[in-house]
Amino acid sequence: MTPRWLFALEAERVHALVGFGLKIWGKLPRSPQMPNPALAQKILGLNLPNPIGLAAGFDKNATMVAGLSRLGFGAIEVGTLTPKAQLGNPKPRVFRYIPQQSLQNSMGFNNKGVAKAAQRLENLPPLPCLIGVNLGKNKDTPLENTLSDYEKALKASLGVGDYYVFNLSSPNTPNLRDLQNESFVDELFSMARERTHKPLFLKVAPDMPSDGLLAVCERAIKAGAKGIIATNTTIDYSLLPGARQSGGLSGRVLEAKARVVFEEIARAFFGRAVLVAVGGISDAKEAYERIKMGASFLQIFTAFIYQGPTICRQINQDIVKLLQQDGLSSIHEAVGIGQKR
Repeated sequence: MTPRWLFALEAERVHALVGFGLKIWGKLPRSPQMPNPALAQKILGLNLPNPIGLAAGFDKNATMVAGLSRLGFGAIEVGTLTPKAQLGNPKPRVFRYIPQQSLQNSMGFNNKGVAKAAQRLENLPPLPCLIGVNLGKNKDTPLENTLSDYEKALKASLGVGDYYVFNLSSPNTPNLRDLQNESFVDELFSMARERTHKPLFLKVAPDMPSDGLLAVCERAIKAGAKGIIATNTTIDYSLLPGARQSGGLSGRVLEAKARVVFEEIARAFFGRAVLVAVGGISDAKEAYERIKMGASFLQIFTAFIYQGPTICRQINQDIVKLLQQDGLSSIHEAVGIGQKR
């Protein structure tokens, strides 16, 4: 577990301290990791060593990747990265709800720009995990110029990611969620497909009406998206009494809502796209449920903050036990088993 005294410090200060430690740890000599073959999969031509990924938002500038890779993640998603550096929204902008093991953030895509992150990723040694690159628009870019922002960010980072994610679902950039419409999604993935053959993913919000959400995902897949990441943080503040009326909620308060949204998406698109579950996942039981619903892999964020550096290995170990209880020899057999029955 994360030491309780750290929660007495301001959230972004703790994040900076952890980031500094991870950067140092990542530079130290490392012993070879022995992945469990039961957890390994080949997805979209990529070798995924295990199904637990780290969601975007933790390593915004790709400064901690080497250190994070030692914690056992199968995939690490950096960003959200924008074409130009930006400060994000005013502080304080991260709030903890410790009894509920949840967070509320209104960060606003604070990052030092895609070019610097891409340079860091280029200089990394080979790592035992996949690297995802999460891309967004600058806050001051007018909506009518948004496609150009995503194109610039993609072009600047081609070659450094194993897969790319278009973030249209953060609640912390004004009007960004308005881009979750069929017309823009079609333009976006058509543009991206012309520039790379690497896997492209759409990350969606949990707050859209079901019909609209499924229509947007359908259009993205038809335009070239290979996967859907569900879900981002929620602006359903009724989930957390006392929540602030801005920013996105994550953690255990999002678990049930994210599961319902993922189940709808899996019912519609399992077998047509790689599905990634995120939102409120904090243990192997919940992770395994979403795998059986159709998730090829999962992402955690808030649970990592509350439970600390051993969470990834613990969930992976427990998933192996759950596979054995179900008489399965590999994670691949479990993915979507609930859809196949």
